[in-house]
Amino acid sequence: MNLTPYRRALALPGLRSLLLASVAARIPFTMTGVALTFFVVLDLGRGYGAAGLVGAALTIGSALGAPLLGRLVDRRGLRPVLALTTAAEAVFWAAAPVLSYPLLLPAAFLAGLLALPVFSVIRQSIAALVPESQRRPAYALDSMSVELSFMAGPALAVALATGFSPRGTLWAVGAGIVASGLALLVLNPPVRSAGEAAGPPARVPRREWLTPRLLAVLAVSAAATLVLGGTDVAVVAVLRAGGEVGWTGAVLAIWAVASLLGGFAYGTASRPVSPLALAAALSLCTIPVGFGGGHWWLLCLALIPAGALCAPTLAATSDAVSRLAPAGVRGVAIGLHGSAVTVGIALGAPLAGAVIDASTPFWGFAVTGAVGLVVTLLVLPVELRRRRAAAGTPDDGPPAAPDQEPLAAPGLEPAAR
Repeated sequence: MNLTPYRRALALPGLRSLLLASVAARIPFTMTGVALTFFVVLDLGRGYGAAGLVGAALTIGSALGAPLLGRLVDRRGLRPVLALTTAAEAVFWAAAPVLSYPLLLPAAFLAGLLALPVFSVIRQSIAALVPESQRRPAYALDSMSVELSFMAGPALAVALATGFSPRGTLWAVGAGIVASGLALLVLNPPVRSAGEAAGPPARVPRREWLTPRLLAVLAVSAAATLVLGGTDVAVVAVLRAGGEVGWTGAVLAIWAVASLLGGFAYGTASRPVSPLALAAALSLCTIPVGFGGGHWWLLCLALIPAGALCAPTLAATSDAVSRLAPAGVRGVAIGLHGSAVTVGIALGAPLAGAVIDASTPFWGFAVTGAVGLVVTLLVLPVELRRRRAAAGTPDDGPPAAPDQEPLAAPGLEPAAR
């Protein structure tokens, strides 16, 4: 396997330290859902539905706040945003363990609005540090670091909540998030490259950057994470129905390892792979996963193809957004990408759950995969119109760079039609 793309990317000044910091900074955020669930259920004595509402409030706030904070980064710079959001995180996580449920619910929404934008900041900084020709391996490394964080975070939250206390776990999560914010303040990663103008950015009209192509990438991002969110729930349901729920951790670990390997292979690819093709393949591979029934080892095998496409799909959508957004609005564009990813995950889990409740666990995979596939087919005409149009039309912005990845791979067009 050719490792040259990774060597070249990691040799760029600042990227290695940014990626190392990103793994540690993201772990506390991957613990929040589990930590809040344990606290609401065990310490506040509420049901899982009530815990889900707190998670939903945090998610909705985060989805709304990400592009707003991105715009603030574009206009005021990174450090003021990091200072504001780190302070807001400190207040929420210090108070959350002593709040009653009626107060915790609105507080979680406000905390989501002012959540530390770790994921968006890392991706925006990669776009500033890495030339377009080398962003594929850089975003592949970023996507793999996200996978590592999600492998460690929830398990650590469970260990702390069960071995220590749910209330103490919330304080530990808050301390980790505040430490992440302070670390980013010290690191102060760039959000614009050396070749991009310094100072307040010139105003970019929305119609010049929020193009049909960018909207298509955002839709594909949401569709892909909808499939991933649905898969999480469907795996548990299938194993529970087969009496093998104890193997859930092993199955999810195999899924995550497949994603890591797929992300690594994506970063070494010699030719660009489109986010639309990857999302369509991810959806197609997810539809038949439930055929394995409740046997955990069959489910592991069935999940490997879809798992191998997880990290590449998320890396490709991040790369596409960084290429399509001008430097002056890159923060808000990447914030919108973060919102799309968040909304997709938030919709996928309840969709799969509702389908499973109304039918059988198999349909959780089939329906979420089918929804993801439908979305990719719906946005395909955007790419086809771009190819037919003259280069540089106002609808699609400036011509694509020679190494820019198309939304749709040429080999996908005949079958999609």
